Amino acid sequence: MDGDRVEIDGGVMEGGGQILRVSTALSCLLGLPLRVRRIRAGRSQPGLRPQHLSGLEMIRDLCDGQLDGGEIGSTEITFTPGKIKGGTHIADTKTAGSVCLLLQVAMPCVLFAASPSELRLKGGTNAEMAPQIDYTVLVFKPIIEKFNFTFDCDIKRRGYYPQGGGEVIIRMSPVKQLSPINLTERGTVTKIHGRAFVAGALPIKLAKDMASAAVRCIRKEIGDLYVNIQPVREPDNQAFGTGSGIIIVAETSTGCLFAGSSLGKRGENSDRVGIEAAEMLLGNLRHGGAVDDYLQDQLIIFMALANGVSRVKSGPITLHTQTAIHFAEQLTKATFTVTKSEDEDSTKDTYFIECQGMGMINSSL
Repeated sequence: MDGDRVEIDGGVMEGGGQILRVSTALSCLLGLPLRVRRIRAGRSQPGLRPQHLSGLEMIRDLCDGQLDGGEIGSTEITFTPGKIKGGTHIADTKTAGSVCLLLQVAMPCVLFAASPSELRLKGGTNAEMAPQIDYTVLVFKPIIEKFNFTFDCDIKRRGYYPQGGGEVIIRMSPVKQLSPINLTERGTVTKIHGRAFVAGALPIKLAKDMASAAVRCIRKEIGDLYVNIQPVREPDNQAFGTGSGIIIVAETSTGCLFAGSSLGKRGENSDRVGIEAAEMLLGNLRHGGAVDDYLQDQLIIFMALANGVSRVKSGPITLHTQTAIHFAEQLTKATFTVTKSEDEDSTKDTYFIECQGMGMINSSL
């Protein structure tokens, strides 16, 4: 601690942008001045990239805070938060940096604002190393709303690597408090659906090939279920640049959602893209948890803020999740326990993540 400034080491554990997102969001929510050193020390190009900087600037603006060291490539920042306010907030990565990662840092904060918020997020909607916007709408949204809030996601324009150029508008109202969640009953898979998309200069045939390859791959393992993957060509006025990809979602009888996704790359076989997404989905279904590997870490900050005990059953705990838990415990009064599930047949690698939340209260409401 420097005076009463919390010191965060951005190079430990996962060592990436997630440490920055979790710690600055909690700093903003709890009114804790923060210094983050060794930002993204674990990455090949350490320091702030454009999407991290635009996320920080958005957090600064939505709480009238003060940010020092906010430049591209900077490996240390100090942040002093003010009071969270609603209204319209704009963040533009000016690159293909992910709008979904911008949403991850802003959403917990605006939940505890004084009035409703509109977030205008610009950048990549379907970007590498981040959830696709389709994942945010189809999987993240229905599950995260179990914490007892809702949000509206309007995809104005999709944007792809390398230019970005996408825009998403998120609208949400603040809450007094978050309810805890219980996601422990897996149920049986009842439905598998998805979308394979192309945009810009790419032919619809690529989307059809991705969808067919994914369906064939899933059928080998789950033969008795109808799999509906729609090939789509994004309208030119709703997409910027050229891109392709696929997302596949499995729904269960208890309302659990699992996904697999993949993005096309220049020169890559479209069958390969479809198979990669299908294999990711099947891997998520095999471990026997109630959430997929990508939702796991995104739940942690909400569990920490909620009032009461949340329980989530998951597959193997990812490094991203371990990192989120580490910083949530460091900054809040929440306590987490992770235990291996004993009630399964021993072939399954499942865990329970339990959290006694801090019971954050919105003092503005």
